[in-house]
Amino acid sequence: MEKLAILGGKPVRPAPISYGRHYIDEDDIRAVTEVLRKGDLTCGPKIRELEEKLCRITGARYCVAVSSGTAALHIAAMAAQIGPGDEVITTPITFAASANCVLYCGGRPVFADIDPATYNIDPDSIRACITPRTRAVIAVDFTGQAVRLDEIREICREHHLTLIEDAAHAIGTRYKGRPVGSLSDMTAFSFHPVKTVTAGEGGAVTTDSRELYDRLVLARSHGITRDRSQMVHPTDDPWYNEQAGLGYNYRMTDFQAALLISQLDKLPLFSRRRGEIVRRYDRAFRAMPQIQVQEEIPESDTTRHLYILRLRSHTLRCSRREFFDALHGENIYSQVHYLPVYWHSYYESLGYPKGLCPNAEAYYREVMSLPLFYSMTDGDAESVIAAVKKIVDYYRK
Repeated sequence: MEKLAILGGKPVRPAPISYGRHYIDEDDIRAVTEVLRKGDLTCGPKIRELEEKLCRITGARYCVAVSSGTAALHIAAMAAQIGPGDEVITTPITFAASANCVLYCGGRPVFADIDPATYNIDPDSIRACITPRTRAVIAVDFTGQAVRLDEIREICREHHLTLIEDAAHAIGTRYKGRPVGSLSDMTAFSFHPVKTVTAGEGGAVTTDSRELYDRLVLARSHGITRDRSQMVHPTDDPWYNEQAGLGYNYRMTDFQAALLISQLDKLPLFSRRRGEIVRRYDRAFRAMPQIQVQEEIPESDTTRHLYILRLRSHTLRCSRREFFDALHGENIYSQVHYLPVYWHSYYESLGYPKGLCPNAEAYYREVMSLPLFYSMTDGDAESVIAAVKKIVDYYRK
């Protein structure tokens, strides 16, 4: 039986389109199989090759590749020497790992509100959250758009805070012409399959500080070193290594690194295509008074990871869930990014109440993420636009 859309008639699209999808080509497959056939599977030369490539792309002096974006955030928090009693300011509109990494170190996340137009962390709210216990800021480049780095860096300088930029969404983004990855004390990236480039799983931290780099390397691999300058009891024995601190096994495999090296060759292509789709969406949705389009600061030349559709709920006769379900009925599969972190039941158990960040909570109630990925055709994008228009026309007041 032919499927009928929730609002009646045939769906605008005959087959479902997901909100995100990775793109793998024959070059990627060859790169991985070459390592599997003849290379080191871990701790091999592809890791160094990847780190050097990420340094060239971001402009950073140092890079440490790790097993996930979460691992990247964790070792960055460790390198910042976050510990019990320390507070770290971040945004609630992010994946939980941006705050969890602080908890891993024994610190306490403090949530600053967002700018209601850009959805990124509000520098004025950061200032309002600073206490004598504040040690760092984790600023998230949400959807790929760079945060207001000049203002946030100045706040961090003024209060002697470490700035960790969570750029899980933002590989390829530039701020005032400079690539994200070389603009903060440390920058953490994620290479999950729905991100712009992927290693399957994987992450990295970039920095210009040799001191931070040395801490990051130790944290990645059990705290064990072969560097005699970091040992308490150095010897000339060629087999000798020493655990200089407490670390984790956060190593990336060489075949993951090979995949990511190949993916990074396509980053300019991926960035350009995502930008074309975003501009197509923006033109269509700005003409609909029922839709709020995410604003971008002029300093950010953004490689967009997510496209956020925000409903002006007072102009529609439906809930966000009804709009979401209607999109699904049209074979447009959306997602919601994100539940405010402190609304999660675990954070509730830690004593975080609702109402901390009014802008973030209002944002959450009205948003969903539309399909955005490299292999989308113009026809795919027009199907998404047609579905949104159909639903808006049906439910508008």
